[in-house]
Amino acid sequence: MSGKPWRLTRQAEASLVDIALWTCQTFGPRQAEAYEADLIERCAAIARGEAPWQSCRKVIDPRLPEDLRFTRCGQHLIVFVDEPEQVIVVDFLHGRRDLPARLTDLVRRDD
Repeated sequence: MSGKPWRLTRQAEASLVDIALWTCQTFGPRQAEAYEADLIERCAAIARGEAPWQSCRKVIDPRLPEDLRFTRCGQHLIVFVDEPEQVIVVDFLHGRRDLPARLTDLVRRDD
């Protein structure tokens, strides 16, 4: 099953680069490549409808947009919007971050 197209926002692209750099510096290039591949594969699984997800509004903050969702991959949450024609990956956030504040900042930005 191929699923629908998906894309990363500029913020998600920047976060993915930061994650890869930190992982490479901390655990080495092999682990950085493997983790980045895991994150990308999870994005594809979201687009195929194969990844479990939860509503950011229900789990994190009821003031967040209804269509904002997340799934976990390793130590990160992949925040996304599943639109009828495509999946938009909004950001990759570490699970230890202040998620309500970070997500509120994200939805205020235009991308």
